[in-house]
Amino acid sequence: MIVVAGEALIDLVPSPQEPSGNGGLPALLPRRGGGPYNTAVALGRLGSPTAFCSRISTDTFGEALLDGLRTGGVDISLVQRGGEPTTLAVADISPDGSAGYGFYADGTADRLFALPDALPDAARALSLGTCSLVLEPGASAYEALLRREAGRGVCTALDPNIRPGLIPDAEAYRDRFRSWLPYLTLLKLSEEDAGWLAGAEPDAGRAVVTAAARGWLGQGPAAIVITRGGDGLTVLTPDGGEVTVPGRRVEVVDTIGAGDTVNAALLHRLDVHDALTREAVAALGPDDWRDILGFAARAAAVTCSRAGAEPPYAAEVTG
Repeated sequence: MIVVAGEALIDLVPSPQEPSGNGGLPALLPRRGGGPYNTAVALGRLGSPTAFCSRISTDTFGEALLDGLRTGGVDISLVQRGGEPTTLAVADISPDGSAGYGFYADGTADRLFALPDALPDAARALSLGTCSLVLEPGASAYEALLRREAGRGVCTALDPNIRPGLIPDAEAYRDRFRSWLPYLTLLKLSEEDAGWLAGAEPDAGRAVVTAAARGWLGQGPAAIVITRGGDGLTVLTPDGGEVTVPGRRVEVVDTIGAGDTVNAALLHRLDVHDALTREAVAALGPDDWRDILGFAARAAAVTCSRAGAEPPYAAEVTG
């Protein structure tokens, strides 16, 4: 079983059919979302036994989020409930399909996540990331979960998925990020996130980002996967190895959930390779990584081809 821990929220996405509402205001459609939530649903659709660990509101949005997990075949026995409202994320879609977000997260249910008892014995991997590791007091509980499960030998994966508007002290967060590295098996992050975490200038070259990632490799992870949008994905390994696969060409509707789909696809394919341990990840060769990254690129392309976070089912990821 792969356990995904983190926030579940509602994305408010501009309607392509109704670009404006009253007075020129955009018409917004509610969609289930949150990086960890999307990752869990994607894993379920790909066929991996998956459980979601979070705190979800008892409001109407919260019930819809639970329904989405059930429909995706995701185990919800680790979900905590609370009467506070569901977090909302308002998406702003650029002409190229990329998405920015504004968050309404004060006093919401997922911020009050508490460290659960030990995960089920069947748990082989734990995936975390995004807002859940920023917003307190829940962030400290998720961090404690990461450290505890890594200490038990569970394969751990992190996607920081940086939202600068939610981070009040950038340097403090960068320090905190570095403190997680010894507990990670797999670190996946976008090129932009890697640059931000490295404190690099926005126009810093790819070599700067790669050098920073190689420095992080020496502090714990068995592999780091960097996503580069349409340019594909690259994995860096502690032995100096580097494998890149190209992105899949597709007519992009939007990129919502694409990175989360990559998370899920990487974990799913690692499981196919029987590589959900630190030792097994470290032992993967270039051909193994080309297969794993290629699968993730195909899965992300499917998600980008449709509106909102709608990851593919296993049958849709072919070739």
